[in-house]
Order: sequence, then structure tokens, then C-alpha cells
Amino acid sequence: MPALGADMDEGMLNEWLVKPGDTVTRGQIVAVVETTKAAVEIECWHDGVVGNLLVPVGQTVAVGTPLATLLEPGEKAAAAPSAQHTASAPVTEPASAPAEAPSPHGAVAPTPVGHRLWVSPVARRTAASLGVDLKTVTGTGPQGAITLQDVEHSAATAHHEAPKVQPHPPQAATTEPTAPKSAAEKARERGAAMRASIAAAMSRSKREIPHYYLADEIILDTALGWLTGQNADRPITERVLPAVLQLKAVGLAARKFPEFNGFWRDEGFQAGSGQHVGVAISLRGGGLVAPAIHDVSEKSLTELMADLTDLVARARAGSLRSSEMSDPTITVTNLGDKGVDSVFGVIYPQQVAIVGFGKPAQRVVVVDGGIRVATTVQASLAADHRASDGARGALFLAEINRLLQQPREL
Repeated sequence: MPALGADMDEGMLNEWLVKPGDTVTRGQIVAVVETTKAAVEIECWHDGVVGNLLVPVGQTVAVGTPLATLLEPGEKAAAAPSAQHTASAPVTEPASAPAEAPSPHGAVAPTPVGHRLWVSPVARRTAASLGVDLKTVTGTGPQGAITLQDVEHSAATAHHEAPKVQPHPPQAATTEPTAPKSAAEKARERGAAMRASIAAAMSRSKREIPHYYLADEIILDTALGWLTGQNADRPITERVLPAVLQLKAVGLAARKFPEFNGFWRDEGFQAGSGQHVGVAISLRGGGLVAPAIHDVSEKSLTELMADLTDLVARARAGSLRSSEMSDPTITVTNLGDKGVDSVFGVIYPQQVAIVGFGKPAQRVVVVDGGIRVATTVQASLAADHRASDGARGALFLAEINRLLQQPREL
């Protein structure tokens, strides 16, 4: 079970997308794990052949617990070890988890492999409690994702169409069964679990990371004018947002100043392997996630716009990938659309920096000794004083400012 962020201690295996004997490649999606924030697609990190599936669908296991085995070339699968030998941490079984019959070879019977359904976590849980087959539900969310409303509509339709059955004669008094939780109750529980995860991560951040904060006002007139010209020849669906310019500027600045792009681990700084910029995304039900767009400094603005659109849609549909959740090297939070002038973020452990952007607005500024009205944005940096100092932080922010004054470099 991979660690999909500093606030994750365990996850529930929702779905296997492979079975014993399947050949897999690095980067292939092999399973779906549900965390408090999303249903995350787990990618394989090595080429190989699947040996045994060690964790059944529906089981919750701690981070670090082996989920499956891979075979070396020429190696044959052995019988799957017992649960107490496979788990490196305590395993808990939810009461509602489906039973899984082991295969003759000792491996868990896998979920049939087929078309990947995108289902929000609360929709998946509600479907299980209401007896709704997700394969019969038409998703209306982003990219066809099945939402809570889709499941409730399907359940209501099935109930309305079900034939009436004569009730059986009254039976002897029995213990009153526990009433199933409503969708609203489950959504509240889900929200509470997410808030607890966020609280744990942010409390750890403020407890362990010596933050320092810097801010800079950036004039956007040149960048916005250039972007307007670029978008004039594009279809509406392919136009680039100003936020993408900011993402690219942060990625390029992070490449030039690598001490802001990486992790503080084992009492030392480890530089990131690339500029994988985490994007803070607010979720419609409350809470947020910050999955990564990979190799930001190497991509064109068109590619970044497509990546950002796809990432936001999948985050809000509750369908992210393990690499997106586990390896952001720096985070950007943009609250300009919420109307705030500036935002000073809290660093996400084990990262060492977060860049914030507020609302672009017309303000009175002094330029070359004269006063004029210009569109500006407040950019901020929260950085880890163990990995960098304020002087370097100032240069890092100044580089973001310079790049936004020279949009052709983006």
C-alpha cells in the first residue's frame, strides 16, 4: 500500500485490474485504492508478471502492507502467504466488505478486468449500501464519472419499478436491525474523515517545519496581453488560462532554484527528480487535494492546459493516480477565483515550499518613476528554513516575476 501523501495511514483496496499470471509494465494501473480524499489508481513501478494478489477487495490495510507479488523472469508463483505474514502493519476488515473466496493457488479471486469505471468514493459506498450495480449506472460527472446523485437516482428508479410483494405474516420479535446510514450521513462521515486527514498533515507541518514567508506584487499586463494574442487563434476549448502561465513560471523557477523543489527527509534535503508541481484543488463536497502535474518545466502551455483540465476533472470525480498523489515536489495554490488578494500557504510535508497566487486586479502602481493603473497579482512563498534562506527565497520569487514579464520564455 503506497503512501499517497503525508496524511495517509491506510487505504481500502477497491478493485484489482490484474490477475495472477498477467504481464505488467512500469506505469500500468493495476489496482484502485480508496483513501479519505479519493479513489486512487495504483500504478506498478516495475515490469514483471503478477504472482499473487495478497489483499482482497474491500480490505483496509496500513501503508506499507504488500498488496501483490511480482515474479522475476523464469520464476514460478508460490502459494500466497497467510495474512499475518504479508501484512507489515495491522489490517482491519470493514463490516460491509464483501467476502472473497481464495483461488485454488491461494491468491484472492480478482475483480474481473474490464472497462474502468470512474466512481466517486461516496458514490461507491452508497451503491454498496443500496444494492446498486455500478455497471448499470450512467455517470453524469466529469468524463462520465458516476456521482452520488447518479447512484441515488438509479436506486430510486429501481425502487419505483420493483414489483410489490405481499408481506409475510408477522414473525416473532427479533433484535431490531441497525438502520442503514443515509447518503447524507455517509457524506458527512466522509467529510469529517477528510478534515481529520488535512488537520493531521497541517498540524505536522506547522509543528515540524520552520516556515518563512515572502511576497511580491507582479504586474501582469505584458503576460495577459501576450496571452490574449495567443488565444485569439485558438478554439474556445483550447484557450490557455492565466493560471497556466503561473504554473509554468513556478516550474521553470524551481528548476533554476532546486532547493525549493524536493523533500526534507531523514534530516536532509533531497532534490526532486523533476519539477512535479502539485496543484491545490478544492473539492465540491469540501476539503482539497493537491495532485501533481509532472515535468512542468518541460511541457508547452498547451500541454499544461490539457493536463490541468484533466487533473481537476478527475480530482473532483474522485479518480486520481498514485504517482500524482505521492510525488509533487512543490505546490501551487491559487485562490484568485475566490476573491482574496493574497494567500500564504502551509507547506505540505515532506515538501519544502508552496507558492500562492491571489486575485489579479487593477491597482495603482509606480512604474519607471510614474504612476499608472496596472493589473497585478500578489505572489507569495512559504518555504522551509531548513532547506533555504530568505535571500534565496527572494531570488526565487523574483525569477517567477521575471518570467511573467517575459511570457515568450514560457
